Amino acid sequence: MQSVRVLVCLCFIVLTHGAIDWYRNQPQDAGTDVPSGKLMSLSFAPFREGFSPLEKIYPLADHVEEDIKLLADKTETIRTYSSLGGMQPTPELARKYGLKMLQGAWIGDIALNNRKEVDALIQSANANPDVVKRVIVGNEVLLRGELDVDHLIAYIREVKKAVKQPVSYADVWSMYMKHPQLIAEVDFITIHILPYWEDEPVSVDNASEHLEKIVKQVDDEARGIAPGKPILIGESGWPSEGRQRGLAIPSVVNEARFIRGMIQVARHHGFDYNIVEAFNQPWKSNLEGVVGANWGLFSADREPVFPLTGPVYEEPDWARHYAIASLLLLGLLIGFYKQLKTLALLPLLLVLGFGQWFCADLVAVADLDWYTSYSLAQRAYTLVVVAANAVLIILLMARLLAGFSAQNIVADSKLRNFYLGFIALAFYKTLMLAINGRYLSFPNEQLAIPVAGIVALVVCHWFAGRRLALNFAEIAGGRGARDRQVAAALLIAMLALGIGETKAFMVGRDFILAHPGFFEGLPYALKYTFFNQQLLNWLLSLFILAVPFWTNQAAKGAK
Repeated sequence: MQSVRVLVCLCFIVLTHGAIDWYRNQPQDAGTDVPSGKLMSLSFAPFREGFSPLEKIYPLADHVEEDIKLLADKTETIRTYSSLGGMQPTPELARKYGLKMLQGAWIGDIALNNRKEVDALIQSANANPDVVKRVIVGNEVLLRGELDVDHLIAYIREVKKAVKQPVSYADVWSMYMKHPQLIAEVDFITIHILPYWEDEPVSVDNASEHLEKIVKQVDDEARGIAPGKPILIGESGWPSEGRQRGLAIPSVVNEARFIRGMIQVARHHGFDYNIVEAFNQPWKSNLEGVVGANWGLFSADREPVFPLTGPVYEEPDWARHYAIASLLLLGLLIGFYKQLKTLALLPLLLVLGFGQWFCADLVAVADLDWYTSYSLAQRAYTLVVVAANAVLIILLMARLLAGFSAQNIVADSKLRNFYLGFIALAFYKTLMLAINGRYLSFPNEQLAIPVAGIVALVVCHWFAGRRLALNFAEIAGGRGARDRQVAAALLIAMLALGIGETKAFMVGRDFILAHPGFFEGLPYALKYTFFNQQLLNWLLSLFILAVPFWTNQAAKGAK
């Protein structure tokens, strides 16, 4: 009879979890389908995992051909950013597969490298006029501060004299407003409009409107300098993964919504556009974190990130994740079967329910952190985090079962030490986010199990017939002499994060131009900071971890 009760409860918990996951992972509307036909242009950088321009490990010719072949029926044109570094075969391969090119030369702060790039661009443009239809000298070099505008103009003039194709320079739109002399120098104006990266981030709901506004603003500026000069939206896109900025939320559905909406706006107004980008770029995680590596229409494994027509799944693998979590719960049941079969119905449901929650969180942290690991060191870190979470689950299950039994709560040094370890990790991560978090993701998934464990311990302690308690010694056993200092450190880190995130918005050049004066800009910066759901979730996780350790000393004093 006891075995039947355990089996029935297990089935109930697993089926309930399945129903919840099914409901949460319904396909979502991502806007109007993209009209049939090829896209106008895609940014093309064929760097696969293990290849990086930072490490001078360049794409193989076979990789370049495979990628161009894949894109041949997706786009009319590809935009490249360099004429060297493994990109030399690109014009010939583009011709082979019927693609046109918007070819670029990478310009930086090293004159010798610039000379090689410019010479290679000129040579390629003159040798392949049937493929290379326009050229771009430099990409965001002014934004990076690697070159002044006069030196850049000198390179532009040199290329204009040497090739017959129209010549441009590409940068964020505000750089053309800051350096309007560029408008007179280029044959067409190439601007990057990335609502996610704006100093005042734009939500995906307002992104298409923002795109229209910026093109008009640049056109108005150009009208007084060079009327009728063409404008190319040289980069526009949306990340599918990474940290939230203000109301700009990376997600697969949001990327699909933005791309579809952008194409509709471009077709309606006749905008010339290039989408960033064709493929996810793992190497960019070294510069821009997880978010920088996830702007592609295709993953690093060359699989579509989302469809251009029909509904879109944010988590297409949810059923597999659910099945793995359920199998892990079954493993917990087998391991703790003797204790579980002694529980009454309600405690049994609670323990199994929290066990399923823990297992689902374990699958989530393993999947997300592995997907966003792009190096051996990052994968090793992921394995350590997943292993630590798995051990914590076992310790939590043992403590929950002890709490529902007749056993007294005794000090559990292992459980306490694991929590202190996660608190140390949370403190470090929070300080990094506070100091310079622009490219760092909020690792909420890494604290999901410790936070769920605190909730489970409090709930089960209350259901077991004891009074409601929020201190770690009472709900789990174990107390340290400096527990309150540990909690205080987390609370200080929370404050530092709020200040750091707010300051990051207020020092942006475009933000200062829009809101001059500290007190004028502060309300806007606070809004962008505290409308960030990822940040709020992180702060809530820190608070939940801090409370039991803060009250631990109070409980000791009361006794």
